[in-house]
Amino acid sequence: MIKAVLFDLDNTLIDFMRFKNKCCEAAIEEMISAGLRMNKEKASSLLFKIYDKYGIEHKMIFQKFLKKAIGEIDYKILAYGIMAYRKMKNSYLEPYPGVISTLIKLKKDYKLAIISDAPKLKAWERLATMRLDEFFDVVITAADVKAEKPSSRIFKKTLEKLNVKPEEAVMIGDRVARDIKGARSMGIKSVFAKYGDLKIKKSGADFEINDIRELPGILDKLKDK
Repeated sequence: MIKAVLFDLDNTLIDFMRFKNKCCEAAIEEMISAGLRMNKEKASSLLFKIYDKYGIEHKMIFQKFLKKAIGEIDYKILAYGIMAYRKMKNSYLEPYPGVISTLIKLKKDYKLAIISDAPKLKAWERLATMRLDEFFDVVITAADVKAEKPSSRIFKKTLEKLNVKPEEAVMIGDRVARDIKGARSMGIKSVFAKYGDLKIKKSGADFEINDIRELPGILDKLKDK
């Protein structure tokens, strides 16, 4: 019997890359208006190359970007970029359509948890901004166990906090290597969020969904079994 539903956060509950692109686009436009001599397309390409190298959550990304773009940190340009990024971040972050209505349904019958590799404060900021935190009984990040998915440590910690067995849980996520394989290695049922990564053709998950609103139906099937 399924008692708990475990959710990845980025690109499962929120369209993180769309959000990231919007924030970076706003930052680049403001840096150009503040004196950065680079066209928008070239600047965007450079910025995301730096993200690829240092990680999508890197704290000093605009400093590294400016050093690469103009050879130094121009603090006026930096300030405009950071200001625009933060402004867009606070106004644009929102869950995928159907997330809130789905969580409301599931909360009645299941324990709910977040398992995220995002930095702990960033994960909580996103949940708080979208007012989603109250839906979840447990929020576990890589920092809590000093290991990212697919490590068994992050799944074990979550199950312990929820007081459920692996066979009593379902994991939903968009990363095959981390969310799906990590869950399956623990004996947890898995649901691949296809809308979070349209490039993946075969996930190896127990179930696949194109919309999060399909999730309650899958849980009903598991309940019937």
